[in-house]
Amino acid sequence: MTSSPARRIVAAAGQATLGAFLTFAGVSHLTVAREEFQAQVPSWFPLDTDFVVLASGAVEIGLGVALLSVWKQPARGIVGATAAAFFVAVFPGNIAQYVEHKDGFGLDTDTKRAVRLAFQPALVAWALGATGAIRTLRGLRHRRSVTR
Repeated sequence: MTSSPARRIVAAAGQATLGAFLTFAGVSHLTVAREEFQAQVPSWFPLDTDFVVLASGAVEIGLGVALLSVWKQPARGIVGATAAAFFVAVFPGNIAQYVEHKDGFGLDTDTKRAVRLAFQPALVAWALGATGAIRTLRGLRHRRSVTR
């Protein structure tokens, strides 16, 4: 199934924007916003808070650079699915920030923290939609089942 040129342009722009966003956020993890990101690490998480911030920043940089670099399927869809999985994996940190009433990034009220929670599913959808991840993964699964 092919998509229209306009849809491909919108998807490519979405992918590039998400890649830039992730790269910027990852660099921020390692530099200017390191303490702010620590507010999103749940108090119950068994690893050192600073290590988690640094590691997640490195992952974000890797995903961002990959989104800025990979334009052919199936790699594009795999990177998109990986980014979506990353957004799901860090969601407990956003929930913990809300439940533990931790301030960070101007999220200094429960209302602001709750609104922030609503954006995580949008990030997942963005990563999947801009990269054609669902279609790519279905195609890979189909090819795998045919070759068995």
